[in-house]
Amino acid sequence: MKMTGAQILVECIKKEGVDVIFGYPGGAILPVFDALYDADIKLVLVRHEQGASHMADAVGRTTGKPGVVMATSGPGATNLVTGIATAFMDSAPMVAITGQVRSYLIGNDAFQEADVIGITRPITKHNYLIKDVKDIARITKEAFYIAKTGRPGPVLIDFPIDISQHVAEFEYPKKVSIRGYNPPKAANPQNVDAAIEIIQKSKKPVLYVGHGAIISNAAKELYNFAKKSNIPVTTTLLGLGAYPEDDTLSLKMLGMHGTYYANHAVQESDCLIAVGARFDDRVTGKVSEFATKAKKIHLDIDPSSVSKNVEVDCYVIGDAKQILSEMTKKIKKLKINPWHKQLNEWKTKHPLKYTQGEKEQLKSQYVIEEITKRCDRGTVVTTEVGQHQMWTAQFWNYTKPRTNVTSGGLGTMGFGFPAAIGAAFAKPGKDVWCIAGDGSIQMNIQELATAVDHELPVKIAILDNNYLGMVRQWQEIFYDKRYSYSYIPGPDYVKLAESYGALGLRATKKHEVPEIIKQAQEYKGPVILHFKVQQEDNVYPMVPAGKSNSEMIEGMA
Repeated sequence: MKMTGAQILVECIKKEGVDVIFGYPGGAILPVFDALYDADIKLVLVRHEQGASHMADAVGRTTGKPGVVMATSGPGATNLVTGIATAFMDSAPMVAITGQVRSYLIGNDAFQEADVIGITRPITKHNYLIKDVKDIARITKEAFYIAKTGRPGPVLIDFPIDISQHVAEFEYPKKVSIRGYNPPKAANPQNVDAAIEIIQKSKKPVLYVGHGAIISNAAKELYNFAKKSNIPVTTTLLGLGAYPEDDTLSLKMLGMHGTYYANHAVQESDCLIAVGARFDDRVTGKVSEFATKAKKIHLDIDPSSVSKNVEVDCYVIGDAKQILSEMTKKIKKLKINPWHKQLNEWKTKHPLKYTQGEKEQLKSQYVIEEITKRCDRGTVVTTEVGQHQMWTAQFWNYTKPRTNVTSGGLGTMGFGFPAAIGAAFAKPGKDVWCIAGDGSIQMNIQELATAVDHELPVKIAILDNNYLGMVRQWQEIFYDKRYSYSYIPGPDYVKLAESYGALGLRATKKHEVPEIIKQAQEYKGPVILHFKVQQEDNVYPMVPAGKSNSEMIEGMA
């Protein structure tokens, strides 16, 4: 069957099982949008391309299947860059499709031309410039395969308008064969045995679990391994949900704003088993003083991550799900009661804490806990970036994988709200909450129009302290309270919600919080919940930059 390049691309996307695309039209991508007009794929018209990229990212994180975003050439494509970089840093599967000027004009500074291939090369797993209509089907098949296999990530297809108008026979490839790209699958049994031998000899082991455990759908295998071995579990920010935090073996999150007991457990451990984690700086603190007493074992699908930041003693390359399954067969229960006694003592003496009096100004931690109490275990929570993100990590009780959607590696303000929209499309029928700060929410607030258009049941809790909260915290602690340009008063969020056609609610006192949460949950469409919270409040515990994880500041929140 002969089709135009644009029609071929749309058919390829359908063959990959995609039912929703997030995008914004423009001249160079119009042939593809025209082909979508008659296709049974939902195109979600966003209000800014960055919002579209975060929505596609959230589809990838919540389902494991690549989300798809589409934009035109030049500024449309460059508006995707922050979202592509966010997905790349956090290993989220995504396929980005950008229009491009006519192929014979590339390099001539044509209207709305940008070197998208050059711009995105450092922030994509791979990218393609289509030069021949006959290559579209192969390239699309490869793009989806690369995006979702191995260590996932974004792949970009740059699509010149003249190629989209050319005609060719359509045949979709049945399989992919890419020379030089063969993601590891089965782990080396000898490496597995070596890891088991180290673990069995340990007296103070800790499982340090990252996003890779969620990406590989290894939550069940992780739980079985932890329970059989009796080893406590701490997770990274992106690993939250990989292990149920209401379990006795859970140490919750480690790192800069992790729990006292998680950080001290890692520092005192004699065996640290990293599962799909990359030893990033927010976890390790001062690298030279990170877990110096521990033998380090690294389980990861990406060989380039091994000993990249921290030298390890043993590694197993492969899929975390398969590795943990094999290790569970071989591990024997460790007799480490003194270690558990020490951990429980730390938990008792150094819990996460805050105070919320009846007449005190609202605390963000209280608001987050009240929302958590009223949500079921399958609720998807997205966050923006800042203090509220860390408080959510601390006080939201994560028990299931793919329910925590946040920007970890890049720390992208403006991510959370469009990500909530993407999650709502990916998980219809699931409750979706976005916990936001008043700084971050304004970066992509225009997507409220998208949420209203589709009557999405997304609830946006804005914790408004009139500051860029984390910036202000650092200025308070390290810059003598010189609040240089971190004060950022915002609009009346209730009126803003109403102007878009959404519901707006506000709470300023403790007793008002449960009531507006209840109202929001009963409302079928998008809701902004505006919480006026304490202005000068800090996230504790905190490991100062450049310090060891054992040098935590334990101030009262």
